[in-house]
Amino acid sequence: MTSYKELGLVNTREMFAKAVAGGYAIPAFNFNTLEQMQAIIQAAVETKSPVIMQVSKGARNYANGTILRYMAQGAVEYAKELGCEKPQIVLHLDHGDTFELCKDCIDNGFSSVMIDGSSLPYEENIALTKKVVEYAHKFDVTVEAELGVLAGVEDEVASEVSHYTKPEEVVDFSTRSGCDSLAISIGTSHGAYKFTPEQCTRDPKTGKLVPPPLAFDILHEIEKKLPGFPIVLHGSSSVPQEEVDTINAHGGKLPDAVGIPEEQLREASKSAVCKINIDSDSRLAMTAAIRKHFDEKPGDFDPRQYLKPARENMKKMYIHKIVEVLGSNDKL
Repeated sequence: MTSYKELGLVNTREMFAKAVAGGYAIPAFNFNTLEQMQAIIQAAVETKSPVIMQVSKGARNYANGTILRYMAQGAVEYAKELGCEKPQIVLHLDHGDTFELCKDCIDNGFSSVMIDGSSLPYEENIALTKKVVEYAHKFDVTVEAELGVLAGVEDEVASEVSHYTKPEEVVDFSTRSGCDSLAISIGTSHGAYKFTPEQCTRDPKTGKLVPPPLAFDILHEIEKKLPGFPIVLHGSSSVPQEEVDTINAHGGKLPDAVGIPEEQLREASKSAVCKINIDSDSRLAMTAAIRKHFDEKPGDFDPRQYLKPARENMKKMYIHKIVEVLGSNDKL
């Protein structure tokens, strides 16, 4: 058993309370590689922001759970080395789908876990979430649950259709499950293709897709029923058009990729939404920089030559999200 406190990590309880009260959201960035971790920590330190480093089931399978745990411990020490005396870094399991997976993460130093029972019948979702909560709270680990289903694809998580969270269920669900935060569905979606062209309109001047608005009426109704309770938005990458254009200009093929407009995420950040998940934007920023580098310097073969600009581009994106969208800068 490894406690996250031994690794210098924190759970989400205090940072979420401050975020809800302060009208901003904590960035939750997924990571699989050293370069992503470095970019996340550099951005968080430079902006003086708390940060959640998320690991999906797929990331654990790809990079190895033990390695990722020690990368998180290294991230804490790296932040201190960069000048942050008391970093607030969470190591979070994103979309845990079984009690056993959540337990394994808790036993191996994670400070926060998500149990995603959203595809289960309502009562089964409550029962599974409660089981994880009861185990996690023994070790002061916080638990995120999900009510409602997001469309899209992210690692092993996939759904062709979305089901909005029902506001009339949130009080019963959160009370009976005991979860510390609740991921809801109000129109965000996983992946780089969050909406089909048929769901969007097109800007007559640019021809670019304009996605439908988020269901803020549902969010506000949930806020009324659960005042002050931490709310989470998954699938909230904006799919920056400049990164998509760079990828396509250098041999990529991402037609009609579209994400969540940043102005809508900015509005959500000022509500009870205190954690916003961003994964695809990091992948796009990394891929855009690498494709551009290979196109312009086809003779390079040292990974450091193309991973360095990729890391810089991700860092730029993370800083932008923290400062311009989520408002979590200068909160340490």
